[in-house]
Amino acid sequence: MKITDVSYRSYRWPLATPIRNGKHIYPEAGLNVIQIDTDENISGIGLIGGVHNASDIFSSITSHFKETLIGEDPFNTERIFYDLWQPKIIGRRGMSTRLISGIDIALWDIKGKYTKLPLYKLIGGQFNKKIPVYVAGGYYEEGKGLKQLGEEMVNNSASGVTAVKMKIGGVSINEDVERVKTARSAIGPDIKLLVDANCAYQYHEAIDIARKIENQDIFWFEEPLPPDDYDGYQKLSQSTNIPIATGENEYTKFGFRDLIKNRCASILQPDALTMGGVSEFLKVSYMAQAENLPISPHGNQDVQIHLISSISNGLLLEYYNGSTDPMWLDMFEEPLKIKDGHVVAPDRPGLGINLNHSAISKYQVI
Repeated sequence: MKITDVSYRSYRWPLATPIRNGKHIYPEAGLNVIQIDTDENISGIGLIGGVHNASDIFSSITSHFKETLIGEDPFNTERIFYDLWQPKIIGRRGMSTRLISGIDIALWDIKGKYTKLPLYKLIGGQFNKKIPVYVAGGYYEEGKGLKQLGEEMVNNSASGVTAVKMKIGGVSINEDVERVKTARSAIGPDIKLLVDANCAYQYHEAIDIARKIENQDIFWFEEPLPPDDYDGYQKLSQSTNIPIATGENEYTKFGFRDLIKNRCASILQPDALTMGGVSEFLKVSYMAQAENLPISPHGNQDVQIHLISSISNGLLLEYYNGSTDPMWLDMFEEPLKIKDGHVVAPDRPGLGINLNHSAISKYQVI
C-alpha cells in the first residue's frame, strides 16, 4: 500500500458568545483536518491541534510535507515521523509539529481501517474499557456571573460525571477565589473540581492563588505558568498541596522528558493533536509509567479516547459537552457520548470517526 495524496481542510464557525480563558478570547471555533489517501482506496483522517487564523500556513506546510509522503507505505509511521520532523528545516515545535501530529494520526487511522481494528486495539489493546471523564467549561463570558457559573458547573456534572473543570487567571486573584468557592459550593464535596489557568500566572501569582484555594479540595491546578518555566513549575509543585497538571503546550517526547526530569507536575497532559501524534503520545505515556505519573490527555475526546483506553496510567479524559460550542457534538457522525460518567472507545476501524459533512461543510474555509 502506498500514499497517493495528502490534503488539508479547515473549518471555522462563530461562537454565539465569545469565550475567554486566562490568556485568550475565542470568538470562533473550528476544525483542522488532514486526509491521506492510498492506492488501495483507504483514506485516513487526522486532526490537528487548534490554531486559529492559520489555515494558509497549514496549507503551505502540507504542500511541503506532501513531497515526502507520496509513495510511502503508511504503515511506516516511525520512519515517516523522522522524515518529517527535521528540527533544522522545520523547527522543533509549533505549527509544523502540530501538522505532523495530524499526519501521524491519519496514518494510524489507515492502519486501523486496513486491519479492520479500532485504534486502541492496535496500540496496546483495551487496558480499561470504561474511561471516567471530566467536563471542561467554566470559561469567562459576557454576562456570566457567579450564579451562572454555579449553574453551569452543576449542569456539567450531570450524567454521572464526577469531575468538572473551570477557568481561572482571567480576573483578579481574589475574584477567581470567589469563583472557585462558588463552583465548589454548587457541585458539593463529592465532585472533583479542576482549575485551569492556561499559563496566565507568574510564579508568585500562582503560589498566591494556590494557597488561597487549597481549602476548596482542588483535584488539580492546570497550566498555572508559561510552558517553558520548568524551574517555576518545580518550585510551585513543592509549594502547594494541589497537584499540578501540565503538558498541553509541550511537544514530542523530548519536551516531556524535560517536564518529567525537572519534576514539574504530578499529572501529564499530552495532546496527540499537538505534540507529535499517536506515535509520540505512546512514548510519553511509557516514560510517564516509569516515573509513576498518570496521563490525562488534553483535547479532542474522539481521538484521545483510544489512547487513554490502551495505557495503564490513564487518569481522566477531557470531554466537551457542547455547552460552549454545540458543534463539539455535531462535527462527527457518531460523537462520543457519556454514560454514567464514563465513555467507551468505539469498535469501528481506525479512529472510528467520520466527519459530519452536512453540519460542517458550510464552514469550510480552505
